[in-house]
Parts: sequence; C-alpha cells; structure tokens
Amino acid sequence: MLAQKSAMRPAVASRARSVSVKAVADNVASARQWIGNWKAKQAASANRPSWFPGSKFPDHLDGTLVGDHGFDPLGLGKDPAKLKWYQQAELQNGRWAMMGAAGILVPDLFHSVGLGGPAAQVPWFEAGKYEYFAPPSALFASMMFLFAFVEFRRLQDIRKPGSVNQDPIFTNNKLPDGEVGYPGGIFDPLGYSKGGSLQTLKLKEVKNARLAMLGFAGFVAQWFTTGKTPLQNLADHLADPWSTTVLSNDLARL
Repeated sequence: MLAQKSAMRPAVASRARSVSVKAVADNVASARQWIGNWKAKQAASANRPSWFPGSKFPDHLDGTLVGDHGFDPLGLGKDPAKLKWYQQAELQNGRWAMMGAAGILVPDLFHSVGLGGPAAQVPWFEAGKYEYFAPPSALFASMMFLFAFVEFRRLQDIRKPGSVNQDPIFTNNKLPDGEVGYPGGIFDPLGYSKGGSLQTLKLKEVKNARLAMLGFAGFVAQWFTTGKTPLQNLADHLADPWSTTVLSNDLARL
C-alpha cells in the first residue's frame, strides 16, 4: 500500500506541473495579446490628424477605427455597442450616398451631351415620373421586401458576427469568417481583401463616403433653391461666375 502511494506521488506532481505550465502559458498569451492591442492603439493615436487641430481626443476614440479623427462633440460614441453601430451606419449610408451621387451626376452628364436615352432626360428630382417596365408601386414594394431581407441579415451579422454566413436556402454555401461590413469570402470580385492595401482602401472609402453624403446634401439644397441639377448650376456659374453665385440666390441668403 505504501509502495502504491509512493508511486502515485510523481504522477500527481507531474499533472500539477502540467496544469501550472498550461495556466502560465495561457496567462502569457493573454498578456501578449493585451500588449499587442495596447501597442496598436498607441500606434494608431500617434500623430493622427484631428478634426480640430489642438483639440483633445475623446477617450472612447483611440484611433483604431478607420477614419477616426476624434470627431464626437456630443459624445454619442461613448457606449461601445452604439459606437459599433454608428460605424456600420456610416459605412452603409456613405456607400448609398456614393451610389446616389453617381446616379445623379452620370445621367446629368449624359443629358448635357445628348446621350443616355430617355432615362437621362429626366432630372434626378423627377425620377419618379419616369415610366418603367412595371408600376412604381410594384417596384417599390419589391424593393422594400428585398431591402428588408438583406438589411435584417446584416443587422444579425452586426449583433453576432458570423451568424448569417450560411446561405439560408443553399445550405452548402457558407462564407468564411471576416470583418463585418468589409469585403471577403465569395463576394470580393476585385480581390480587395487579399492585398496588403486593404487598410488604405478602407480609409479612402470612408473619406469618399463622407464627401458623398455632404455632396448629396448639397445637391438637395441646390435643387431646393434653384430647381436645377448640379451640372446645370455649374454651367450657369461658369457662364457668369461673378453674378451667378450662392449669394445671388434669394433663398440661399435666407
């Protein structure tokens, strides 16, 4: 009996050492990850441009978000969950704004040179008057149904990343895990996610997205004050730059 107990002691000691080594290894890995994250935040915040030079960056904006210049005067992003939501909202609204700006300017350009067919003859603010292949109400209902399906799945992916990677109909199709809101998996026809310049492309995208959102707001303001398209307003200004300006418009001066 004594011999059996003596034989068990080395085994117990060995298991204890194994558990201790594993715990130490886990702690080391966790510490290294924390240090790596801290270094990434320090590198991101070092010498980053500020939306207002000389202003203090908010504590919740540490420079790790793409296009983060410390702009949050109302403190809307103090809640991490809301900040994550605002980031995705900016991406989606910015992408729609870029498509909308292109959808306004390109037909306007075609119209000015006599191209584009009947669709280009309708200004963007009267697009609803164009006769499509189906009644506008049917097109609107179909569009809303498809948008609701896509946006609901996108919302699920934001709340729980990877939860909608599997095709609900063709279950054999599944996307690999990736970053929410950015290209990857099967939907990356130009291979943007495979190159080493993805971070640069993200910054370019968010800058152009913000510009497009401001640009679209400007298009709406132009239409409201002049009743014309952006290129028509530009042509009027170039034809008489000293007299045709924002200050010459009565509504714009209000």
